[in-house]
Amino acid sequence: MAQLLHALTVTGLLATWASASAALSPQETAQVDALIRAYPAFLSHVDGQALVWRDGTRMPLTRSNATSYTGRLNSPGLLDQLAVPYPACAPLRTPAWNVDPGRTRFEPLFRRMYGGTAAQVKRNLRAVNWFGQSVQVTRVNGVDRSLQAVAAELARSPELRPFVTPSAGTFLWRTVAGTPRLSVHSFGAAIDLNVARSSYWAWNGYLEGQRGITYRNAFPLKLVQVFERHGWIWGGRWYHHDTMHFEYRPELTGADACQNR
Repeated sequence: MAQLLHALTVTGLLATWASASAALSPQETAQVDALIRAYPAFLSHVDGQALVWRDGTRMPLTRSNATSYTGRLNSPGLLDQLAVPYPACAPLRTPAWNVDPGRTRFEPLFRRMYGGTAAQVKRNLRAVNWFGQSVQVTRVNGVDRSLQAVAAELARSPELRPFVTPSAGTFLWRTVAGTPRLSVHSFGAAIDLNVARSSYWAWNGYLEGQRGITYRNAFPLKLVQVFERHGWIWGGRWYHHDTMHFEYRPELTGADACQNR
């Protein structure tokens, strides 16, 4: 009897969730399609309210119930990761309050692709020659090949060298300072450039989500666009700006997105 009651309870909860889940909007459908195209080795298709992986895993396409900006960052749904369009290759502008395209990340997605522990991620790290400096990034999703292509293109513009070297780091399994969120550096899919040329919102004592964060940037658009054409997003496009930071997020940017500009 207890098992029957448990089964009925679970069934009732699933029915409630299903009835409360809105169908994907046309914009959300396009965003999820872009996600699938960006990671074809892992993602297959959408079935109802679930993203289906090539191994059959189903990942619910949900939105966070959090009411605050920080709450949504700390516990987002997969749709929250895709909700804010990234302005690939657009002119440089000061971001509006709390507009951080790509900063919201659904961690289970990244853990399944790149590894759920530091040891798992390390098995896929490869060395890339970053202007004479050896940096470690993942080979998963071709991140290493993409960064090599970025370096080759940047090398044709020597005036950009002071911004790109030395790199301040790539792989490091860690949380974002002061948060429970894993950094994309944990997955070997991010690179920080020259700290001396960079600006970071928290260096001046601001609190996450507060109004009036002063935006500062010295990085040229030409440099940013090279990364963006190769599938990387830039922390300088964020209200919570982190101008040294680039991470591989081809669901949000890339050659096609830049061409559409």
